[in-house]
Order: sequence, then structure tokens, then C-alpha cells
Amino acid sequence: MRECNVKENDICRLIIEGYTAEGAGVARLDGIVVFVQGGVRGEECDVRIEKVGRTNLFGRVVRVFQPSPARIMPQCIHYTKCGGCQFRQMNYAEELESKRIRVEDCLQRIAGLDVTVPVIHGAKDTRRYRNKVQFPVQPGPEGPRVGFYRQRTHQVISVEDCLLQPETAARLRAAALSWMQWHNISAYDEKTGRGLVRHVYVRVNRAGQSLFCLLVNGKSVPHEDALVQALRNVEPGLVGVVLGVNEKKNNVILGDSYRTLWGQDWLEDTLCGFTFRLSVPSFYQVNANQAEVLYGRALDFAGLTGKETVLDLYCGIGTISLVMARQAGKVFGAEVVPQAVEDARENALRNGVNNAEFLCGDAGEAARALAARGVKPDVVCVDPPRKGLAEDVVDTIVSMAPERVVYVSCDPATLARDVKRFVSLGYVLRKAEAVDMFPRTAHVESVVLLTRAL
Repeated sequence: MRECNVKENDICRLIIEGYTAEGAGVARLDGIVVFVQGGVRGEECDVRIEKVGRTNLFGRVVRVFQPSPARIMPQCIHYTKCGGCQFRQMNYAEELESKRIRVEDCLQRIAGLDVTVPVIHGAKDTRRYRNKVQFPVQPGPEGPRVGFYRQRTHQVISVEDCLLQPETAARLRAAALSWMQWHNISAYDEKTGRGLVRHVYVRVNRAGQSLFCLLVNGKSVPHEDALVQALRNVEPGLVGVVLGVNEKKNNVILGDSYRTLWGQDWLEDTLCGFTFRLSVPSFYQVNANQAEVLYGRALDFAGLTGKETVLDLYCGIGTISLVMARQAGKVFGAEVVPQAVEDARENALRNGVNNAEFLCGDAGEAARALAARGVKPDVVCVDPPRKGLAEDVVDTIVSMAPERVVYVSCDPATLARDVKRFVSLGYVLRKAEAVDMFPRTAHVESVVLLTRAL
């Protein structure tokens, strides 16, 4: 970083120019980029410098001189401390536009394409939209803390209720915490590897049912019956209580094994007209309403007529595969997690889908195995994790010569990187849209269509 005389706690007057991928405001001080918490684009603000980095400064708005018309009062009392939401200081229209611009900018800047992203599909509900909650648990000076991580730290702050989560989760969290306090149950300490309770996990469905899991550093917990009773007392829709075991010294959320303490270890939910059975570790979109929008756009981009062969890579429990199967001749789904493949097969059977086949293996291996069988997909759909596609996966897809590639992404930067490689190998970007799956946070999903160049 060029010479800078700014110190921590200095107040600087800055203008917010835009937003980072993490949702912070971006400003400049004598050519040095300053990342600002709590800013809205276009505002002139006093910013307290909280950290002087090697190449950048980090600060927080303490006074706004010219408030943006988009600025609103944050509704959440935890907003300035909790790291869950980044956009509560602005109205939803500004949030949506910032996300649309982010996807468009990545495709232009990283992929090097002259492209626009004309649409972002906003959510009808920006509150209580999540169907899964994972509360980290830590020891505190006054007892266990159950909540979320403080901004940019691994320190848990107690959060009694979150406006993104269902009220069911708040009730079950409170019951679990009371049980811990009453029976003197210890919280897990990441630093020492000691303590019992690591996470409180809640999954809900559209029918109002819920599944509870306690993730622990051990194979059992004392007073299991009391825990079950405490949870059942506060939540009539509870269908199961599960214990998840993780005895490793790490910060991984899910367990290596599970044991049902009461009821069932699964929950059913409906999505796009299909019924899916979900266990604790099942991957499932946390915003079902917006997932239907996202999958609907992917289906539209696929342009199916009923005859096509579709390859769905990173298929998870088969959600996109089943959606595509309704309008395709044959669908092959591939997933690296064995339990997810089992779930996908069961979901196909449960929903009477007989034109979908699921393989266990990583994306590249599965695609190559299908190619060796002579499978020639007309459409390839990919929905990879945040890191995107490995180069060999892109190369294998291209070698199969599908007419269309539908790419569903949770990270615009890795999407743009992969689109650039597809284009270099003879594909053309035809459409790009954004979908807001996670209102009030910086995350954004997108879906693009690539076709073979003529």
C-alpha cells in the first residue's frame, strides 16, 4: 500500500462508490481503497477506520451527510454486530440492483464479454424465508452462547431471533439453550477441543413441520429425554430429534454419524411439484420459493421438447434432475456424495420419475464414464459449489458436444471464469439472469445459457 498516515479510529470523510462481493461499501482515500460497513452507494459519510491492512483500509460509517434515497433504518437489533446480513441499511430495490450489477460486472470484467444481465428475480418475501438454520454454540462468561458469528470473527453472539429464520427455529433454539443451562451442559470450545454441544440445527418445511438436530462432541449427551421433552413442549410441529456426532477438533458443522433420539430422522418438503425427503445432511436450497424461480429459469434455458438427453452434474438429491425429467427424454444425474445419490434415487422413485438415472462420482469422472457408455447429452446442466468447475470438467463437457449448457451458479466470479473457458472452447453466452435467493445478504445466484457456436 502506498504511504498512508491514517491510523485506527481516525475519522475520514468518504463517498461510497459501490459494493464489494461481500456487501461492504467501497470508497477511496488518496487512491487507497476503503471497505466500509454500513454505507449506501452515493453517500458522503464520516467513516471510522477500524483496521489498517497492508493494501486496504477497513471502516464503518459513523455519520451520513447526504443520505441516499435508498437508505432505510435496519430492522434487526443485531445488524451492527451479527455477520449474517450485509444489506439491511438499504431498501430492497438498491440491494437487487447491486446484485444485478455484480453479476454483470463479473461477466464483463472476468469473462471479457460484452454482455448485459437484464433481469434479477427478486423475492416476494425478504423475511423468514430460510428453511434451515445452523446456530453455532460457544462457551461465554455467563454461560453458553447460541446464535451467529460476529462480523469477520469466529466469536458467537447470542441471537434470540433472526428475521431471516422461521420463528420455529427461535423457539427450538431457546428450548435447547434452557436445557443446557438447567442441566449444566457444556458448550464446545474450538480452541481447546473441549465441551459438548457444537451446533443447534433446525430444518423446517412448507407444511410447518420441523426436524431438530443437536451436533455434539461425543456419542451421547446426558438428559436426552429431558431435551426431547423440552423441544416437544415448544413446537407441536416437531417430527424428530436427532443427535449428530463430530468428535474431531475442527469447526465442521455436520456430524460423521447420526442417532435418532425421538421420532424420525427426516422431513419431507415439496418443490416444483415434487416431494423430497430430507435428512440432516441433505443439500437443499434454503429458500424454497426462490429455488422454484431459479429452477424454472434453468428449465426455460434448457429448451426441452421431451426428446432430449440431459446430464445434470452436481445433482445433489436430484432436485434439478427431476424438474428436467418432466420435459426430457432421459436425465442422468451425477453427485459425489453417496448419501445424496441414494436420496436422489429414492426421490425419483417416490415421485414416479422413471426416466432419471443417478451416478455416484465427481463431475468429471461421471461425465467421462457416461461418454464411455456412448451417452451424448443434448443439454448439460451444472450447479457446482462456490469454487465453480475444474478445468477438466469444462473440457469433458465440451468434448461431449452438448447443444446447450445451463450453468447455475452461487458465485459470479467463478461463473465468469468458467464461462470464459467455455467461450474459448467454442461456446457462446446467450442469456444471463440473476436470482436473489438470499435477501438482505450479499449472496446472489445466477443462471446462464451457453450454446455451441455455429
